[in-house]
Amino acid sequence: MNQSKVVLFMKGSPDVPRCGFSRKICGLLRDQKIEFSHFDILTDESVRQGILVSRALAVTFTKILTSGLKKLNDWPTFPQLVVKGEFVGGLDIVQEMVDNGEVNQLISSA
Repeated sequence: MNQSKVVLFMKGSPDVPRCGFSRKICGLLRDQKIEFSHFDILTDESVRQGILVSRALAVTFTKILTSGLKKLNDWPTFPQLVVKGEFVGGLDIVQEMVDNGEVNQLISSA
């Protein structure tokens, strides 16, 4: 959660999002000119290559990983936005923050 100032845990990547919610939040962040890194919760090559040996295990690990982030942040869905190591919210929260101008204050104060 601390790989950069702003981290988006999402399905896919900003260039190839794998769900509509991830696509939407990436668009919001880009429109606001917010630089962010991302973590694709669906795939992680180092985990697949280093630990997991079958597709069934990869699916199980993905469920454990996403369940862990859901519990850690107490948020049931993805994407999840983290700023300076602190969970901000999902798409609906970020959309609201963009609409009322809070997102720029959050990013500039971080």
